[in-house]
Order: sequence, then structure tokens, then C-alpha cells
Amino acid sequence: MSFSDKLQNNILQNQSLLFVGLDPNPEMMPACYESEDVITGLWNWLQFIITETVDFVCAYKPTLGFYEALGVPGLELLHQTLAAVPKHIPIILDAKHSDLNTSTIFARTVFTQWQVDAITLSPYTGQDHVVPFLVYPDKAVFILCCTSNPGAETLQQYPTNESPLYLQVVKESKNWGTPEQLGLEVGTTNPEVLALIRAVAPERFIMARSIWAQDSKFKQILEAGLNTNGDGLLIPVPQDMLSSTNLSDEIQSLRSEINQVRTEIIRDASTCSVWLPDICFLNQHPQHDLILQLYDVGCIMFGSFVQASGAVFPYYIDLRKIISNPQVFNQVLSAYEKILKNLDFDRLAGIPYGSLPTATGLALRLQCPMIFPRKEVKAHGTRRVIEGNFHPGETVAVVDDILISGKSVMEGAEKLKSAGLNVNDIVVLIDHEQGVQEKLIKNGYRGHAVFTISEITNTLYQAGRINEEQFLAFVED
Repeated sequence: MSFSDKLQNNILQNQSLLFVGLDPNPEMMPACYESEDVITGLWNWLQFIITETVDFVCAYKPTLGFYEALGVPGLELLHQTLAAVPKHIPIILDAKHSDLNTSTIFARTVFTQWQVDAITLSPYTGQDHVVPFLVYPDKAVFILCCTSNPGAETLQQYPTNESPLYLQVVKESKNWGTPEQLGLEVGTTNPEVLALIRAVAPERFIMARSIWAQDSKFKQILEAGLNTNGDGLLIPVPQDMLSSTNLSDEIQSLRSEINQVRTEIIRDASTCSVWLPDICFLNQHPQHDLILQLYDVGCIMFGSFVQASGAVFPYYIDLRKIISNPQVFNQVLSAYEKILKNLDFDRLAGIPYGSLPTATGLALRLQCPMIFPRKEVKAHGTRRVIEGNFHPGETVAVVDDILISGKSVMEGAEKLKSAGLNVNDIVVLIDHEQGVQEKLIKNGYRGHAVFTISEITNTLYQAGRINEEQFLAFVED
């Protein structure tokens, strides 16, 4: 079961958005456990916490640093703790991992050996660092975008309070993974910070931190962080509550207080953002509504745009925005799925980096393993060309977003073939045309596209989304 499904199931089953930090901090350990040796005392305390909270929380979050600080016995304690958590409750490993060189092997360790469900990551090294964790379609990552540490304010608020760095992290990281794969970690006592992040990322889970400061505006923080469905916000159990002998009663009381606010938000949320078609033709493209949606959300723009090759196109396509719009993203996945279900393959491969969220979404839908060829082969670590598990001789269907020249997707396909894999089919959302399909055939591939750029343009012109001048600019091009 995926992290997203596990989390949602526990939110519903336990009627709770609370998560518990399983942190073996000797300084916070209750006095009743201090008579034993430190590791034994910490283990007994952690067992008590799990037993008292298992029916009232949606997730557990062990902090790796506390276990590492205890040396080898601490890492052994971590494995004991992970094993003590019931399998149906997701575990979020708070690692704040930030090292690009070790990301691939660390992802494999925490997800396949330790069997945790999600991990926290630092965003500073960018998408390259996050991708090795996203190739595990049933796992998730939380990107640290904001911290409550006063010393970080000069960085986080740079360059201005109106356009701070932490909001740029939110906007950029949304392009790295689907809402099911990628959430946000936010440490703040300021409801305004949470409100700004929620406005930018209404579809993401936010794991709140550091909200229990003195004079905390708890209700305002909930109202700012919860989405219109009354969820989307993971709330920490206060650390000092974990030392209470009446932990079960106290956490139930806190859960009731939170659920009361959730009920008020759900009652007040009378509308939601849903795209509806505003025009209908008798003879329209099968993906007519999807084309209009892509235009309306800004994925397709018309004007004069310089491409990376130096060529000037009368349009620009930015499909990275799709993953931030669940309604559109769902339809995009359905459109790909209609093509893929008629093809024969053992694994899916996404071309870095734009199509990785789509490939992952399709892997989840089709229950099909996913891999991807690295954009560049590292000169360190495992130096793997292909990320993910596979067996030579298997057939791979390649997923990409748009065919312009076909160069990048064929380079990716050749990397897959160099590892002993077979590639017959390449499936994209948009075909730029200009003979690229013929080029694929010459190189031994079958190309499939949901729609062509001319089909998009004709539909937008007929629907009145673009004017005659824009339409003619495309035709003449």
C-alpha cells in the first residue's frame, strides 16, 4: 500500500491528523525510566508512547539524528522502534537528508531495508537530490521549506517579505513530484506563513512543526494550514505531552479540539475549484476538454518564445504545472492510460525530469514497476545509468511529455537499451509533429501521442481561446 493510501486510511480510521515524534532524547525521558540504563529506558519509553497513541494518530515520525547520537546502540534502537510500529500506520523518517552523493543508496536503504514510508529532505541541492527517492512510487518525501529557527529568518525571508525564499521552495518543489509523492514540512508559529504556503500549494500535505510555542495561536494555525476539506495538515503531538502518564487521555482531548476546528472549516467551505467546459462542438476532439483545461491553467501559451535550440516557436508548453492541478493531472494520466493499456511492456520508464511525476502516477495506476535513465551519470557513488530495479531482457514503455525533436527521449531509450532492456514504444502527451514520428520509426521506435500540436491549436481556435492572428502564426510556422 502506498504512503498516501496508508495516511488517508489512518486519518479516517483514527479520525486524527496528529503524528507523534518517536525521538529517544535522554533529556526529555521521564524520570520513571531513568533508573535503567539509557538505551533500555528510552526503549521502554518509546514502547509506552506507541501503545498509548496507536489508536489516536495518523503517523509516527522518528528523528534519525537522535538515534545516530546514541551510536551503534542507537541505530539498533531505531530498528526496534520501526518494528514496533503497527504495519498499517505510516512512518515518516525525519532525516533532513541533503547529500546528493548518497541520495540513491540512502533512498534504497530507508525504503527497501528499513521499510519506512516517507522521509524529510532538504531542498537546497534541487530536484537531482529528490529524484532517487521519487522512483519508489509507493513512498513519499516531505521537503523542508520553512523552519521556525530565528537564525534562519534572514535566509528564509530573502529577498523580500512579499516574495520570500521559502515560498520559492514551495513553488519549485511542486514541480518535482505529485501531491501523493511530495509534501511540505513547515516549522512556524505564525499563521500567516502557513496561510501563504497553503495558498501556493492547496493540494499538498503540510507537516507542521514547532507550532506549540508559548502563546501559540493554535486555532489560527489550524485555520491557515487546513485545506477546504478540513485536512491536508499533519499536526505534531506536543513533546512535553509525551512525558505524561495520562498520555492516552491527553491526546484524545487534543484530537477532539482539532476535529472541532476541522468540522467548522468543512461546514464553511461551500465551494471548491472545479473546471467545467464552457463550449461544445458536435465534432470535437476526444480530448477536447483536456486541451481547453491545459490552456486555461497556463500549460499552453501563445506568443513568441525562444526554445533552448534557439528556434522561435509561436507557442510555449509548460507541462510542469499539471501536477499542481489534481483535476487536470488525473485526466492527463487517464489519457496516457488509454494508450498504454493496449501496449505490451514489463516496466515503465520516465524521461528526467519533466515526465517523472507522470510516469510515477501511471506506475501507481497500472500497478507497473517504474525505472528511469539518469540525465547524467554521476562520477561518484554507484555510477548507475538506470535508477530502479529491472532485469535485462525486459520490455520497457517510455513515457515523456512532449516530442519536439525526439532527441532527448531517444537518448533516454538508448540508455535503457544499453542496460539490456528492450524499448519498442514511446508514449507522449503532445507531438510537435514536424516529422518527429518518422524519425522515431527510422530509429526502431513506435511513437504514440495523446494529441498533436495542430489538434491543440485547431481546438483552441474553434473554442475562441486563441484569435485568428495566433492561429495563423502557428499555421504559417
